[in-house]
Amino acid sequence: MARYFDVHPENPQPRSIAQVVELLRNDALIAYPTDSCYALGARIDNHAGVDRIRTIRHLDDRHHFTLVCADFAQLGQLVHLDNSAFRAIKAVTPGPYTFILPATPEVPRRLAHAKKRSVGVRIPDHPVAQAILRELGEPLLSSTLLMPGAEWPMVEGWQIKEELDLVLDAVVDAGDCGTEPTTVVDWTEGAPEVVRVGAGDPDRFS
Repeated sequence: MARYFDVHPENPQPRSIAQVVELLRNDALIAYPTDSCYALGARIDNHAGVDRIRTIRHLDDRHHFTLVCADFAQLGQLVHLDNSAFRAIKAVTPGPYTFILPATPEVPRRLAHAKKRSVGVRIPDHPVAQAILRELGEPLLSSTLLMPGAEWPMVEGWQIKEELDLVLDAVVDAGDCGTEPTTVVDWTEGAPEVVRVGAGDPDRFS
């Protein structure tokens, strides 16, 4: 059964965050809130966590996982940025955007796109997600909590706990955080291309 953490959406309780991070360090798979919707999260080196996310969401090997970062310093260790990408991404982060960029050697090969060697990265603007990331001290492997066949992600922590109780290790409930996923911007060809319109304003990259 998944442990359930009811946390304040703006001032998450440090004790609860520390307990969640301790679970993550012991290879837990969690559901947690972001500034776009709930997501599944595990440590980058949690191989079983990646497989569990694929199983829960029925994902194939072509799926782009997202590496969720606390700040630009973490993000810069994972992807290559030219000056124009740096300025444009810096201007909208933290925020509800995912950027697909060429991966650095810091990114495990199994998490990068097989041909492009690219990876999705983002910096969420949500106090709970940020608290988890700061306490963990490293990026979090993440995927939107959108179940197979569902039109929208689940928005209630109790519903996530009820439906995924046997396949998750923890649910971090901070109330409704919306149903729109991030806007995805592909920067692998040297210029931005919006490949999914979501919560972030796509006009910033048109």
